[in-house]
Amino acid sequence: MAGSNIRQPLLDQLPKTLQNVDQRRRRLRRLKSAPAAEFFPGEMNDTKDDQSLPRYESILDKLHPSFRKVILYLVIYVAIGTTCFYFVQNQIEGKKVNGVLDSVYFCVVTMTTVGYGDLVPHSTTAKLLASFFVFSGMALVGMVLSKGADYLVEKQETLLIKAMHMRDKAGPSEILEEIETNKVRYKFIVTTASLVVLIVVGTVFLAKVEKLSTIDAFYCVCSTITTLGYGDKSFSTKAGRVFAIFWILTSTVCVAQFFLYVAEFNTEKKQKELVKWVLTRRMTNVDLEEADLDNDGIVGAAEFVVYKLKEMGKINQEDVSLLLDEFESLDVDQSGTLSATDLTIAQSS
Repeated sequence: MAGSNIRQPLLDQLPKTLQNVDQRRRRLRRLKSAPAAEFFPGEMNDTKDDQSLPRYESILDKLHPSFRKVILYLVIYVAIGTTCFYFVQNQIEGKKVNGVLDSVYFCVVTMTTVGYGDLVPHSTTAKLLASFFVFSGMALVGMVLSKGADYLVEKQETLLIKAMHMRDKAGPSEILEEIETNKVRYKFIVTTASLVVLIVVGTVFLAKVEKLSTIDAFYCVCSTITTLGYGDKSFSTKAGRVFAIFWILTSTVCVAQFFLYVAEFNTEKKQKELVKWVLTRRMTNVDLEEADLDNDGIVGAAEFVVYKLKEMGKINQEDVSLLLDEFESLDVDQSGTLSATDLTIAQSS
């Protein structure tokens, strides 16, 4: 190739590499199963040293690092908020049951923007604190808690798929492939089921503990999880506010994730419809001209793949141009192929 005067187009090289497709697929299958250590820790113990000393692990050690970070941020935020609101509790009006509990409850209601109105700041200091914590709370919920919720949904998604394939005795690689293929759909199912459970639990609790009617309890649940918070119905007992601290955080974040997955699910559905249309429509001469990137009058396999990906919206012409420019800069001998020598010369210059 290097000694030829005719430059072989970059994209015509792909058919030659198709001879090794089975080997690459086997390598990819091995790579795809690598994350199984996270989802199936019990099946990856063969790599551990049996002679290692026993080590005590706390519950936090078993959690994913990102989730531990979420818990840490949440604890710090609630601790600071509770301390601030506790010192200004005399400047907050409303029905109170306990100083510390009311402070935690008010902090959670503020950060989730529920704002029932059963506890209201009435001094300049208390209002400024509430204003600060509502903005910082929104940021915490949006950037941190959503990541933790997404992690939990993924874990529940894995359990759901394992349960669905229990009779099939599917292995880790098959389950991971199923998760990747229908990721958004399963997240939507898991989040919907979690949201229904939270609504039922909240309604039953309000009816039994807060002594609300079923309709009022359901009404209070809906106004809470949507952060509407009219304030005519809220948690007014000591047990109710203890429950609310955890339930409000969980339910409001779950609702946010639910609508996020609804949007993702609709986007993915439209994308799949577009892909189906692209793959089923007939190719025309105009399509061949547009797919012929090197203008040699022939469309190779790689050119065909690139053109179809552009039609599906996976990539655009700018992406292709940038990659071709990078290839040109690495192809030092202008042979139309890359070799170890090309890389050494290009990266040393």
